Amino acid sequence: MALKRSIRSDRAPKPIGPYVQAIVAGKLVFASGQVALDPATGELVGGGVGDQTRQALRNLAAVMAAAGTSMEHAVKATVYLIEMDDFAEMNAVYAEFFEGVPPARTTVAVKALPRGARVEIDLVAAVP
Repeated sequence: MALKRSIRSDRAPKPIGPYVQAIVAGKLVFASGQVALDPATGELVGGGVGDQTRQALRNLAAVMAAAGTSMEHAVKATVYLIEMDDFAEMNAVYAEFFEGVPPARTTVAVKALPRGARVEIDLVAAVP
């Protein structure tokens, strides 16, 4: 039995580099960072950080479903923002995706993100 397996969902954007959408190792899913790329076009969604946060989380939800889990089982998230001034708007949208007990989270400001994105989010979740 393999110690890890890769996850691929057509409902999330294809990786833009040499990585996979997620890896399942044991009972955990480690999702690669998602920016707000539209899975159908591969283009960054317009709008502000709220719209981009929503799309990044939709992409993560699709990856979690392909791995046999859901956002409800997320245990750790990391959010990367290019402007910490965007924190409140990102946080409001983020809360929509994590009803009940949200995962532990770290939010950091970074200089730049792929494709000019304003936000990137990665996630670790348990597989029930």
